[in-house]
Amino acid sequence: MQVIDVVPPLDQTLRPTQPVVLALGFFDGVHRGHQAVIQRARAAADARGLQLAVMTFDVHPAVIYQHVPADSVKYLSTRQRKVALMAQNQVDVLYVLHFTPEFAALAPQAFVDQYLVGLNAAVVVAGFDYTYGKRAVANMTTLPDYAQGRFEVLTVPAAMIDGAKISSTTIRAALDTGDIATANQLLGYAYETTGTVVHGEARGRTLGYPTANIATPTAERLPGIGIYTVLMQVNGAWVPGMASVGRNVTFGAGRPVTLEINLFDFHADIYGQPVVVRWLHYLRGEVQFTGAAGLVAQLAQDEAASRAYLKELRD
Repeated sequence: MQVIDVVPPLDQTLRPTQPVVLALGFFDGVHRGHQAVIQRARAAADARGLQLAVMTFDVHPAVIYQHVPADSVKYLSTRQRKVALMAQNQVDVLYVLHFTPEFAALAPQAFVDQYLVGLNAAVVVAGFDYTYGKRAVANMTTLPDYAQGRFEVLTVPAAMIDGAKISSTTIRAALDTGDIATANQLLGYAYETTGTVVHGEARGRTLGYPTANIATPTAERLPGIGIYTVLMQVNGAWVPGMASVGRNVTFGAGRPVTLEINLFDFHADIYGQPVVVRWLHYLRGEVQFTGAAGLVAQLAQDEAASRAYLKELRD
């Protein structure tokens, strides 16, 4: 898959020589609703013998429209993760449009003329709620008028589960409360985060449960505080374990939130290694114990529960 950064205004050298089917959206998480849009676009591209292109943005539009600080946004999929998910969904070309204030100020007709026509779209595909300006005038209902017959418009209805629309907002809320089961159901895959193994306080080793302390990207959304069953990819291998997202309240108040992972049957030195964490199951919330003995007893229960869950998955 080819990844192309587009810094407004569109450089005409980026215009494909052949028409494309162009799917539109921010696609944070590339969840099952997004996948439905991409699949519809893939089918349209295959039927016409064209390439499938997707146009997304480098930052969430709220950074510009609502003046949200860019470093405060926590994404379901960072750029690297979104690129990987797009490739998995058989996208041929991914345009990453830099969402500048100048771009945000474009009138709907200018957006269509400069970017949809400019990228040689024969067919434009998006979800029913996609907008490209003020919702009242720049929506999928009005897009055929702006297209002026230059491309076909395909609108994909909402993807639903149990009567509710699948959305990135719902997935973020589920993750924030530790509801991994719901988040993974809506995503259509197990949620993943990244990080690097760093030195911690080494307390887990003295308790018999050594942990890998993971420094995570500030832009990536961690699940809420709690204890989880996970897999962690290190050096190309997936290793089972249990993760703690929390403040280690047993050992003092006012501590920062950290991610620590105890890997099962694993003893290699992995300091400095990049890792991927796959979040599978929520075990419990964070508990403040009166001493180390209570914590160790609970960790033994957590390990047993995690191993049982992983065995059930394998079976």
